[in-house]
Amino acid sequence: MTLLDFARGPALQLSLVILIAGSLWRLVGTILLNARKDLSRPRHKSALADGMKAIATRSLPAHVFEKRIRFQHFSGYAWHIALFVSVLFFAPHILFFESVLGFGWPGLPNGIILATAAITIAILVALLIRRASHPVQRLISNADDYISIVLVIVPLVTGILAFAHVGGRYETLLAVHLLSVEAMFVWFPFGKLMHAALTFPSRFQAGSSFGRKGVRA
Repeated sequence: MTLLDFARGPALQLSLVILIAGSLWRLVGTILLNARKDLSRPRHKSALADGMKAIATRSLPAHVFEKRIRFQHFSGYAWHIALFVSVLFFAPHILFFESVLGFGWPGLPNGIILATAAITIAILVALLIRRASHPVQRLISNADDYISIVLVIVPLVTGILAFAHVGGRYETLLAVHLLSVEAMFVWFPFGKLMHAALTFPSRFQAGSSFGRKGVRA
């Protein structure tokens, strides 16, 4: 079995099992945290409206912090959007999704995909440097923050190298790219990358819970 066969076969299967099982475990655990019945009298009965309002308002920085976190906020949106485009609209990725889901969608030109991948890498490197050098961010950061950022950067870098056939045999570059993606899959449920699945549910829960108490989330 070659390295590419391993990456395409057992490693991919195992990483997907860990990704799906771990994510479900985290999501179910989060839901069960709210299973206890609240016996207090609600101050506001529109839990759905409060939850949706919290999702909308928490997606923008609070006015009092806006000037201090503007770079962090907008760069965060920028790299998430660029990553979304790179992952979902690159033709080889679409073929993979089609093999799993049974359907595909139109892709974007390779030039656009390379540009969005490069933008994502540049922003993540800038955020990584800022996190390591900023006195407050450095203080509140832990290993998870750095590991999560690196595990997103590496698949992008290896993907570009594999596409450009730079740095070695194509089969080896592709295998390394796949293994880096699979490492991200394995880390996803247990690190801060899980925020991709928990951000909106947690904001909704906070909004509905605080709204019940008559407090703005």
